[in-house]
Amino acid sequence: MVSKPRGMTLMSFVIVLVVVGFFALVIMKLFPMYSEYYNLTKVMEEYAAQPNSASNSPQQLQSELNRRFGIAYIESVEKDDIKVIRDKGVSKLNIAYEKRVALFGNLDIVGKFDKTVQLQGRPGE
Repeated sequence: MVSKPRGMTLMSFVIVLVVVGFFALVIMKLFPMYSEYYNLTKVMEEYAAQPNSASNSPQQLQSELNRRFGIAYIESVEKDDIKVIRDKGVSKLNIAYEKRVALFGNLDIVGKFDKTVQLQGRPGE
């Protein structure tokens, strides 16, 4: 009785290694992007939870957020990405930005992030 060889050939092992390596590279590129977004959501929620955060001037808001962004290692958000929306006595803080990370060659991974939180207090108080 002749037995058939079992297991992987060298070529199939190399193919599996390439596929696993590609996915590992993508995960290593995506992790910092999503980690930064997670930190951003925490900073926004902490700021919004402050009493009368809706009554701060735009300069105060920008200064406070920039200080918190520095502590939380948030570098992708620009001044133009931050908006305060006031509608019917309710103030909301919206941050929408895009993060682009080079994957390899001329291929990039693009992440679009948009988060809105309601500020405490009434505007103008």
